[in-house]
Amino acid sequence: METAFITITIILSLVETGFAADAIIKRQRRTTLLDCTRLGGLAVTGVCLLAGWIPWTFRWYAPLALLSAWGLLAAWRLVRARTNRAADGKGKEAKTWHIVFRAAGNLLLLFVALIPALVFPQHDLIETTGQYRVGTAYATYTDERRMETYSDTGAPRTLNVAFWYPEGDGVIPHTYPLIVFSHGSFGVKTSNTSLYHELASHGYVVCSIDHTYQALFTTHADGSRTWIDPGYLQEVSRLDAHNEREQAFAYFQQWMQIRTGDIQFVIDTILARGAEEDADPVTMLVDTAKIGVMGHSLGGSAALGIGRMRDDISAVIALESPFLTDITAVENDEFVFTDEPYPVPVLNIYSDASWEHLDEWAQYAENAALLSDASIPAYHAYLRGAGHLTLTDLVLTSPILANFLNQQKTTADERYTLALINQICLAFFDSTLKGIGSFSMDGTFETNPTD
Repeated sequence: METAFITITIILSLVETGFAADAIIKRQRRTTLLDCTRLGGLAVTGVCLLAGWIPWTFRWYAPLALLSAWGLLAAWRLVRARTNRAADGKGKEAKTWHIVFRAAGNLLLLFVALIPALVFPQHDLIETTGQYRVGTAYATYTDERRMETYSDTGAPRTLNVAFWYPEGDGVIPHTYPLIVFSHGSFGVKTSNTSLYHELASHGYVVCSIDHTYQALFTTHADGSRTWIDPGYLQEVSRLDAHNEREQAFAYFQQWMQIRTGDIQFVIDTILARGAEEDADPVTMLVDTAKIGVMGHSLGGSAALGIGRMRDDISAVIALESPFLTDITAVENDEFVFTDEPYPVPVLNIYSDASWEHLDEWAQYAENAALLSDASIPAYHAYLRGAGHLTLTDLVLTSPILANFLNQQKTTADERYTLALINQICLAFFDSTLKGIGSFSMDGTFETNPTD
């Protein structure tokens, strides 16, 4: 679909360059013909929009605005030229530097307008392998028992959530295990959509949470947005768990209290609404005896905490996350972890970003210890060649941004890596929540397909 807009912008770029070259050679601008071309480009774009060949998404807002401005300016000049009886297509003699400067400026404007489309290219999700079609639903939950800590309005904390669930045949209603997901430090609830789709296609209800003010942004039912809190952003940027452990411990406690509170509230709300006589269709699908939690980075740390806090959690997956809620104090400038064994099966998935540092980074001490503790049902999967954000769909929505934020060279095939994560997580939840098979995907995995 977006090919139409790309084609139009390429043609306009070539036309702009061609007219500039012609003007330099002939020492005269053919402004009327150029304006007709720009007006035609706007008209073609309008037709493509109405026909649905160009999607109305944020990627194309800036190019549309630029083409509209060019088209309106061209229309005004054409009308003015006709009024002045100067429609012979010949303009005044122009200096070469002025022609080059004008053409270069227009091409630069077009390139800048195309940046969102280049940074966030069109993409397809990883193809699902399950038998179910996947449905989606959205809800807003307000926790009247907790006041919003990131604002001084005294309002209760409000969370936007999204569901991905199996759409049955409508004959016999089924119930399915519930998986609740918590995004990373600056993430959003759609951060691992490919994984949600895969799980839902195999018979899971997946609920992902936007942690308000800790999410990059969250979109409310009325279309308004709440952006990430600047103070929280500064805290995460300032974090130095190696040199300032007392401060890091204070941050961990604060963040985990908010995150685990959100997850607890969402699970309780889903269970309560599913038990109501007029329960909404999605919560009715939840098997209340089979609940798993998972998350990425900071969200995975919160999921690990929930595994200790609730008796109804049967499995936990953490995508590159330390056991932050297990840190109980700082003594002699060292983190002190609880000595209570982890109570439920847990799968930790790592990338190159942390694997070689588990023994070095103080907040990952419990992760490192679990690698050699055979008495606890803990598994690990190291995805060699992947980066921290390669574990999320950001590598699909914006490969450029993901590679930049990874801050290290990655060799992973992005789609293959996400499909591998889907396979590993599905096998773990199938084993722990459904009793299907015996989970054995434990160890190191390459992130490029092999012959």
